[in-house]
Amino acid sequence: MKTQTRVELERSLRESIRPLYLLLGTESYLRNKAADAITNAALSETLLREFNDSSFSLLTDAAQSAVAAAEQLPMMSNRRVVRIKDFAKLREADEQVLIAYVKNPAPSTVMIFIADDLDKRKALSKALLDTCIVVEFSPIKDAEARKWCLARLKELKVAADDQVLTEIIRLVGTDVQTLYTELDKLAAAAIDSGKITLDLVDELIGRSRELSNFDLADHLLAKNRKRALETLHRLLDDGAEPLMLVGLIASNYRRLAMGKDLLSRGGPAEVFRNVSMPPFKRESYLLTLQRSDAAKLAKGIQLIAAVDLAIKTSQATPRLQLEMLVCELAS
Repeated sequence: MKTQTRVELERSLRESIRPLYLLLGTESYLRNKAADAITNAALSETLLREFNDSSFSLLTDAAQSAVAAAEQLPMMSNRRVVRIKDFAKLREADEQVLIAYVKNPAPSTVMIFIADDLDKRKALSKALLDTCIVVEFSPIKDAEARKWCLARLKELKVAADDQVLTEIIRLVGTDVQTLYTELDKLAAAAIDSGKITLDLVDELIGRSRELSNFDLADHLLAKNRKRALETLHRLLDDGAEPLMLVGLIASNYRRLAMGKDLLSRGGPAEVFRNVSMPPFKRESYLLTLQRSDAAKLAKGIQLIAAVDLAIKTSQATPRLQLEMLVCELAS
């Protein structure tokens, strides 16, 4: 296995193109950008890119079809590119088709495997780790998110000071796709002044996002399935990433479980010494704690963990998994 960092991948593409790549991890925006960079490098000299760039989801496409495309000669080009995703739940026969290919890849094809995670017990996973250039895309840290935001704001020709960037990352998190969506929204609103302010962040992201997140948890605990699904759909339609929403639901449930314990031991003062909470939500948060059940919170956390794993292993669609989770938690 040859593992590269994102920077090493960028450097290596200027020197040589390898026949097999495995892009692994849940940071989907940067992972997809890397797949595009590999494709651009491989097809830099072709005029017929659309005939030499194929993508397959093995949830709907056959493994044999992906391999057949990879074994075709490129059309008026030195190379062709085949991207493969959603290969976590293959039958053994389909796995063997891909294993046979990666052991003897076509010299004129660049095959890119894309996955959130691998089950390392499976034969295909072992074969990929043995034969591919592996690049990992774990969630980025705050410092890297800040650096990415600064670069994106420069592209958008909008400024934001350190305090504003800190608040954006606090509210949005470090998922780059979500940051991309929110920065574009903020930049459009700041087009006249050319500067994103704290007031603008609070207006467009802060209170509405905080309220939506807390509302979702409130509706779940109140067993109001209709309102919970409405809130979930609003968040998804606003560009929230499914895995981020699973994390938010999990965070709310963990915070409620901790708050429930603190309330029983030290009352409201003890709760708010340990649980960060906007002042305007404290009263409703205490009411939620009082009506919640510790055993149900624990069961909810287990359900959330199961859905997190299901999304990362490509079981059904992320949106469907979230809808099923909300229905289960609100039942």
